[in-house]
Amino acid sequence: MSIYENVQRILKDIPDDIKVIAAAKTRNIDQVKESIDAGICHIGENYVQELEFIGENLPEEYRKKIKLHVIGHLQSNKMNKALKYCDSIQTIDSIQTAEKINNKVPNFRSELLDVLIEVNIANEPAKNGAKPDFAEIQSIAKAISKMENLRLEGLMTMGPWGHSAEELRPYFKQMKIFFDQLKNLNLVNTNIQDLSMGMSESYHVAIEEGATMVRLGRILYGERE
Repeated sequence: MSIYENVQRILKDIPDDIKVIAAAKTRNIDQVKESIDAGICHIGENYVQELEFIGENLPEEYRKKIKLHVIGHLQSNKMNKALKYCDSIQTIDSIQTAEKINNKVPNFRSELLDVLIEVNIANEPAKNGAKPDFAEIQSIAKAISKMENLRLEGLMTMGPWGHSAEELRPYFKQMKIFFDQLKNLNLVNTNIQDLSMGMSESYHVAIEEGATMVRLGRILYGERE
């Protein structure tokens, strides 16, 4: 089945109000264009060099059709390159990271940059993200709400590796609780609308538990070469 057919099949399977982020890691420009032709409006990249590749090589008529997201950990020394191309950063994990990005945004854009707070929902030592503790999430959110160049749009998580979709369900449930708590804060200068969670193996369960945004790679593009 072609990428075009895969994308159309998956988009028909997913409710219209759920945003599908195509995780285009290692894909070439023709593959990315094919997915956009099939209806993809959001592209996510884990690594800044791949974000840069898309930004430099995707024709303008395609670039205008999509929102480009950073969905991997963003190191301080890569922020300038990321901000040159991205429309959203889903991996804010601390007030310090948010402050650094906020200070750099005016060098690259006049409008606000959309951001999500990444939560390390299983509190895994090897993973980035805020602790799964609402006091910490709230602290980061309140700080971002006072930053003049960022607009907080919600939360993002990656479930622990090696778990089945059903085993991930409790983590997704907890993320929805955090999301609702965040929304109920009614913080000024925010637009809390997105809960980004669920990937190719787990997106059905994530949607059942309240995801508004799923990040799909293999199921759209096939296995990586």
